[in-house]
Amino acid sequence: MVEIKLKSDKYKKARGGYSRLLNISCAKCGQHLCFYQKDGPGILKRMYTDRIFDPTFTTTCQKCKQLLGVNYIYEKENRPAFRLFIDAVSKKIVKSK
Repeated sequence: MVEIKLKSDKYKKARGGYSRLLNISCAKCGQHLCFYQKDGPGILKRMYTDRIFDPTFTTTCQKCKQLLGVNYIYEKENRPAFRLFIDAVSKKIVKSK
């Protein structure tokens, strides 16, 4: 069990108040990249930077150097985000406190 407190703010409430913690890893080599708070239902297309629980997260995998996505501003909410490439990462739901 990971000891990360999930954030509860207007973005979580706008998506129905449902959140889960994901363990994000590289799909190519399996290297752990970060923990991410996913709010609401649906697939993982982008990761908002304020929901990434690892300050050293970058756009490439540190182990195999695969490009995972690009940084951009999500215009609908004017929020910095990370747009994931298809099948670049794998994810697994983990329990948090």
